Amino acid sequence: MTQTEFNSTERIRSHAAGFAAGKAADADIKVGLYSITYLGVWYRGGALALEDVVLRAKKYGYSGIEIDGKRPHGNPLDMPKSRCEQLRRFANEQGVEIYAVAANNDFSSPIPEHRESQILYVRELLEMTQNLGAKLMRVFMAWPGVTLFAEGGGSYDVAKSTWRQTHEMFSEEQIWDWCRAGLAETARYASECGITLALQNHPPVVKSYKDCLRMIEEIGATNLKMCFDGRLEKRADDAEVERATAEVGARQVLSHYGGEYDEGPEGITITPGEKCMAEVLGLVETGYRGYMSYELCHPLPLIEGKAPEIDFVDKNARLAAAYMKDVIARAKEMRSAERMEASSND
Repeated sequence: MTQTEFNSTERIRSHAAGFAAGKAADADIKVGLYSITYLGVWYRGGALALEDVVLRAKKYGYSGIEIDGKRPHGNPLDMPKSRCEQLRRFANEQGVEIYAVAANNDFSSPIPEHRESQILYVRELLEMTQNLGAKLMRVFMAWPGVTLFAEGGGSYDVAKSTWRQTHEMFSEEQIWDWCRAGLAETARYASECGITLALQNHPPVVKSYKDCLRMIEEIGATNLKMCFDGRLEKRADDAEVERATAEVGARQVLSHYGGEYDEGPEGITITPGEKCMAEVLGLVETGYRGYMSYELCHPLPLIEGKAPEIDFVDKNARLAAAYMKDVIARAKEMRSAERMEASSND
């Protein structure tokens, strides 16, 4: 962490007041690797096998992995119970937990057949998640998709354009109702499997984390919680992200972080826009016990006009784990110091 980044955390310490007292000491934040990082989407070269993702996680110091729910990693068509149990045993032998599966679902389509196929996909994915021994599944309200290029890399442009065209005739209220129906039905299936759904504050239907909180409240399922990702709150500053984390509170069961990393004389540096320290300060204060899941999931800088190769991914995965562990340690130190100061002033 650079001095500039550390100084920014000092400016948000004053926002600690109002958080639930006594929760900070209970926090147990683990660092995990989301397999989308090695799915072959944003770099040149094929996807790693899930066993190799497990080995990368172990090598770079991650406690577990989150499996992306699409080919070639976690599509239910390719993951019968025997394959899930095989992978589960392998991960256990390596000391790496399979803590979540990530659905790439879209419950917002104006076409009933599309919505029904997405509900079926999630139901099948829930069975796969159960067979893998995971207790969490990340879900979306809506997800446009991504287009892969033969030469390597990918783009969101085609999928976003298609999504906009298919939805432009319908009101936000109607699209919201479709998403609510899909989530409510799949929450029932998840409950039967003993799985908690983690709704991520991800566009396009979601405009902010408050939309997720509203949806959770409207559905009222005890196993529908939240995957809060501070960097998706584009208009929020550090203090607002910290407050948002506190507002989500016990409903948060998963978190994602991302970014690109480098290292130099000042230590590990991260691209602007990540709000890791602000979110972790909030998580420590609320006593969060769960994973921060790293994903390298965006168009990467071209090298000589081409998408980078897997060594670029390896570097970022390695540095991201070290960076987040440092952030967690610093956040705990800051909260401990605040508690001691508050105690001495009583």
